[in-house]
Amino acid sequence: MSGVQTIAVGPGEGDQRLDRWLRRRFPNVTQGQVEKMCRKGDLRVDGGRVKANTRVTEGQMVRVPPLPEDRAPAAPRREKVAEADAEMIRSCVLYRDEHLIALNKLPGLASQGGSGQTRHVDGLGDALRFDAEEQPRLVHRLDKDTSGVMIMARNRLTAAQLSEAFRDRDTRKIYWAAVAGVPQLRMGTVRYGLVKSGGGGEGGEKMRVVHPDEVDDVPGAKRAVSDYAVLESLGARAAWVALVPVTGRTHQLRVHMAEMGHPIAGDGKYGGSGQENLGDGWGASFGGEISRKLHLHARSLTLTHPITGARLHITAPLPEHMQRTWDMLGWSAADVPVDPFAEDDLV
Repeated sequence: MSGVQTIAVGPGEGDQRLDRWLRRRFPNVTQGQVEKMCRKGDLRVDGGRVKANTRVTEGQMVRVPPLPEDRAPAAPRREKVAEADAEMIRSCVLYRDEHLIALNKLPGLASQGGSGQTRHVDGLGDALRFDAEEQPRLVHRLDKDTSGVMIMARNRLTAAQLSEAFRDRDTRKIYWAAVAGVPQLRMGTVRYGLVKSGGGGEGGEKMRVVHPDEVDDVPGAKRAVSDYAVLESLGARAAWVALVPVTGRTHQLRVHMAEMGHPIAGDGKYGGSGQENLGDGWGASFGGEISRKLHLHARSLTLTHPITGARLHITAPLPEHMQRTWDMLGWSAADVPVDPFAEDDLV
């Protein structure tokens, strides 16, 4: 057995969960052991009790209780990525430098593993190493059926700085969506809070709205703010909208648009498949049928490069099913400004 140790969180080790920090330091410690040490109060940070998911920061002092002597750790096992999957994920790269990678995530590809998810961006990271020693890390996520710009960090320092930028909202994310009907106001802000409602079924968790005045009184509810702007419309039947998630809650844009009475096309969970004008046959009079896949796309992301300080603006082309819809309805990306919320010439 080793003795009690007090270890400083070193440079580049901050902004990660305590359990992950500890297991990188001591590979033979199991997750169950970490949880037990936390419950007993044996594992502490700056003298205080912690949970396994407590995030540590550079310079903090971690008290580590006696651990079994480490056996020689087995060489880390690298998951083999199938060549077809490797080619697919590499084809999604929009931008790459020595610090970060930007992908155009495909619809239907999960960001990371979960219940029933065996193929996901995080699990394909080894195919995105290129010339780096480390596998790239996720710094934010998109819903499985949402496509578009996703950033991965190529080292721990970049990951910490990018995660901080997303938390502090030092990024500008603009989504495109096709929705049922046309909002009465061409531009506005939705402020309904969100809380997990359960009953997500096979599609996972589901959220419900909470009136802004009641958020503080509903356990688990969080405030949520979304901006929207109408870019084009199809009479009164459908609209192409730009969306900005001012906050970043689960399913936020989908729930907010549904609550407005304008669910996103193809969003069966929140009403987008059951609307009369978005059901089977919608668009048939235009020579085809609208795909029932989710029509929500992370179109662009603007952020400050964490190392160089340069301002990056990354744009992702529409996925095939959305491009077919846009072509069918006569909507063209060339006809709209890069950031419609900064313009006065909206349709």
